[in-house]
Amino acid sequence: MIVISKEEIYEKLTMSRCITLMEEAFRGLEEGVNTQSVRTGMGVGKGALAFMPCSLGARGRFGAKVISVYPGNSAGGYPSHQGQVLLFDEEHGEPAAIADACAITEIRTAAASGAATKLLARPDSCRLAILGSGAQAVTHLEAMCRVRDIKSVTVWSPTPAHRERFREDMQKKYPDLPITTCDTVPEAVREADIICSVCRSREPFLTGAMVKPGTHINAVGTCSPVSREVSSDLVARARLYVDQEEACKAESGEYLIPLAEGLITEDHIVGAIGAVLCGKAPGRQDPEEITLFDSLGLAVEDVICADELYRQLRNELYSERSPL
Repeated sequence: MIVISKEEIYEKLTMSRCITLMEEAFRGLEEGVNTQSVRTGMGVGKGALAFMPCSLGARGRFGAKVISVYPGNSAGGYPSHQGQVLLFDEEHGEPAAIADACAITEIRTAAASGAATKLLARPDSCRLAILGSGAQAVTHLEAMCRVRDIKSVTVWSPTPAHRERFREDMQKKYPDLPITTCDTVPEAVREADIICSVCRSREPFLTGAMVKPGTHINAVGTCSPVSREVSSDLVARARLYVDQEEACKAESGEYLIPLAEGLITEDHIVGAIGAVLCGKAPGRQDPEEITLFDSLGLAVEDVICADELYRQLRNELYSERSPL
């Protein structure tokens, strides 16, 4: 069994490659080649334990992400999410690899948004707003720059010191890209063509009145039936796309709350990203419409990344052992 460290994941799982992997994962899920169960969990200690299993039919492996979620950890300097992705060989059920779940999640979540943005954002989209300033803000900036020619970035997050530190760090990484911090959400998103909402919240902070026609939104920060980032009126106004319909109908506050309020119906979901990739669901139909990708995070995203890393490291290992 290969143990895949956080450092190896950051080195080998590039954003461009991961976006392609997410497209493969979503397409395989839609075609029934990849299968998964909706995540299950239980309360433990001061948080929760979540289990996310998946089978990669075409790749001949299966696995699961097992992760603890302790929301109060940030106050003590610990990550809120900690865990591992387990990978098994399909032929004999043999454990093949174990990989750091936090590093994979950082990259694959943004890559999934990249795949959705590639499909749904207007081709001329160039002004990016990021709501949040943590690890997902960093990876989402990279993902958006991979799929669109980003010319400017505005950033808001609840803590001024955090968003200023994010701006300083990202300005060093992208010296030719103007990055501006904003004191309010409306200021940050006013001119945005693409909005990446990566800020954990129970109550919505992004509303319909803030968003201009033609915008694409990636809503990433919450994955609970009782929490959301996007208001009901904005969900009702937007064309809603998801990573998986089954997961959305079980877990997404973005969908379930406006549904309960009667502002949308069960058929408000246009389709999963995999359905758009397979030609089973339409993408953007008009330059003026608002598109919304509600990202919950799926087991297939984690397991396909672990499998890709396993393949790379195994090939490197065999190459080193081969005689001259």
